[in-house]
Amino acid sequence: MPQTFTPGILLGVKLVWMALGALTILLVVVGASWSPEGEPAVDEVQAQPIPFSHKHHVGDVGLDCRFCHVTVETAATPGMPSAQLCLGCHSQLFADQALFAPLHRAVDQQVPIAWMHVNRLPDYVYFDHSVHVTKGVACIECHGRVDQMALITRPQEMTMRWCLGCHQNPGPHLRYADDVFSMPPRTLTEAQSAALTRIVQIESRQRLTDCSTCHR
Repeated sequence: MPQTFTPGILLGVKLVWMALGALTILLVVVGASWSPEGEPAVDEVQAQPIPFSHKHHVGDVGLDCRFCHVTVETAATPGMPSAQLCLGCHSQLFADQALFAPLHRAVDQQVPIAWMHVNRLPDYVYFDHSVHVTKGVACIECHGRVDQMALITRPQEMTMRWCLGCHQNPGPHLRYADDVFSMPPRTLTEAQSAALTRIVQIESRQRLTDCSTCHR
């Protein structure tokens, strides 16, 4: 039977596959260390229209994360506090302070407050806050001890390598549902941690490390 492809064609096909393999490896390496251009560095303060203190509101006053981030349990995005929400307290408390002028301006002009994102992922990465919260990933795992931050900063680089570290070994990062929004470090035993890990892996063992989970 005559040969379908000539040696030259076979060599060309092999070279194409080798090139594609090399490109895939390069993209993985670059993605693993990617950091969004213009994103604040770790521990760098991002200027905001209002110098909101998480330390005061969360650490001192004791506000729950969900008070301001109202969709964190039900949507991909956590939701940012509106001017109306802030004025629910500050129409009375310290209402005459100049730093609250952006609140009144936002209400008068019927526009949202232009909060600046401190933690930002690239457009080709899909992240769902509600999924992580319902699976037991506490806010502190990604955002750090916000109850100790006078002005919010990023505690670490959110690279693909960092995300995969948690997806490949979720146990140390999980909590029970009633502890997800608390700030102090967790106090689970090894047995409790192992039990939480089994629950997550049984439900989504493949999805934890499947490319299409985050890259859609």
